[in-house]
Amino acid sequence: MEHIFVTGHKNPDTDSIVSAMAYASLRNATGEREYVASRLGHLSDETQKILGRFGFEPPLYVKDLRTQVQDLDFDVPPILSEAVTVNRVWSAMEADKHISAIPITDDDGHLRGMMTAGTIAAFDIETIEDPTLRDVPLFNILSVLEGQILIESRRVVNTLSGEVILALPQDTETPICRSKDAILICGDQPDIIKSAVKAGVSCVILCRARLPENIDTGEGETTVISTPYDSLRAVRRIFQAIPAGRLVSAEGIEAFHLNDYIDDVREVVLHSRYRSYPILDDGDRVVGTLSRFHLLRPRRKRVVLVDHNELAQSVPGLDETEILAIIDHHRLADIQTQNPVYVRNEPVGSTCTIVAGMYQERGLMPSKKLAGLMCAAIISDTVMFKSPTCTDRDRRMAERLAAIADLDLTELGRFIFSQSGPEDKPVRDMFFTDFKEFHIAGHAFGISQITCMDSDRHLKRKDEFLKLMEEVKKQNGYSMVILMLTDVLIEGSKMLCLGGEDTFSQAFNVELHDKEAFLPGVMSRKKQVVPMLSVIWG
Repeated sequence: MEHIFVTGHKNPDTDSIVSAMAYASLRNATGEREYVASRLGHLSDETQKILGRFGFEPPLYVKDLRTQVQDLDFDVPPILSEAVTVNRVWSAMEADKHISAIPITDDDGHLRGMMTAGTIAAFDIETIEDPTLRDVPLFNILSVLEGQILIESRRVVNTLSGEVILALPQDTETPICRSKDAILICGDQPDIIKSAVKAGVSCVILCRARLPENIDTGEGETTVISTPYDSLRAVRRIFQAIPAGRLVSAEGIEAFHLNDYIDDVREVVLHSRYRSYPILDDGDRVVGTLSRFHLLRPRRKRVVLVDHNELAQSVPGLDETEILAIIDHHRLADIQTQNPVYVRNEPVGSTCTIVAGMYQERGLMPSKKLAGLMCAAIISDTVMFKSPTCTDRDRRMAERLAAIADLDLTELGRFIFSQSGPEDKPVRDMFFTDFKEFHIAGHAFGISQITCMDSDRHLKRKDEFLKLMEEVKKQNGYSMVILMLTDVLIEGSKMLCLGGEDTFSQAFNVELHDKEAFLPGVMSRKKQVVPMLSVIWG
């Protein structure tokens, strides 16, 4: 079953994480079991605290959604052990004409090499010049010849070695075998059979013939086998008893892993001469084979976007995916799709408000703990209903979810926004917990928002924040970097601005003092900060 990834934006806040979890749960509960909630970054202290309170594990971490080998409809041919006969490999190829190569593995499934029809043909020609078997398992020979043992040597024989000789009519006084290390193939030739057994050759193979009466087994050094094949076919088939592992080597073979990216695979295949390539799992065990044909039309990963619709904020490799739906409450941005998709974008303060509404529309009441989780996400994203993005619908939905979960909204709000994290937590971790990048009228800039009840505590580390903001500005080529310390108690945001200070002052009609300013009533990045900068930049 192929997963459908439900994911929020990079540097996810609580609303992004919870809306992904709630939407995936909704779709799975209504009969579609392949939806998987995922996240694109580490959880903030706030989100971890909320998930822990309601007993949820963090969603699956997804690094990117670029197309990988595992997304291809690659071949799954028989994967054969190095101990099987060449004959069995050939039979597998004959059974499926589309197979150009068979992977040969050791007992643990690790690659020993690739067997092709060309490999078998080359070996077959070599046997004309060197018709010798070397330590070929007796079981293999009995298998390819469909043979039976008529006489066993006095010692236990597990392998056979020797020059393969086809007996032709001749004077029985002339030895047909030059040494005892010989495998004699003959028909109904009693005198030759008796002579060979008496001489103690390694093996005699009787083709459509019976064992002569009163045969002298000599010192018992000879194994005698009967086969229903004629002499000519027996000669050709006996060489196919060679273990397949002896004809192959993994040296120089290009192999790919399931998690390799298609772009990288194409580059290798473009400069390679092979027709088929083995595919390995995380343990380097063979799971299939890949050819150039498979690269033409790869399956795209399927994804649902929640709480964002801006490419810069989304998962890497999004352009290689199939977007099925977008559930959001932000402005329309720049994400494009190849096909029509379901889009639900509503002017509310939290994506979880929209998702909770979808539960109502489908007649499904969320569980007590899921209702509590969604309620907490709404309170978080609307800053206890004080954000200008908050609507009556957000408040009513939060109250309804709180009733299901038997929660007190005021107590839950204090729990969410109370001091969290150690005093010495790295400023980088705090800064990127809720950081978003924006592109407006040719300007690229980033805004980090930290919602708290103790903005003065964070401002004690102002120099550390400004140093990090300078680093971020240079690395990304931003024209401006802003940090919002949104304080729930004073209902405003203490702002740090680096770069574009004149633009900032003009946009908010405020003077920056040592790159710092207080904006009373400003609680929302998307509704009160980004729009003002958009107006200034046209």
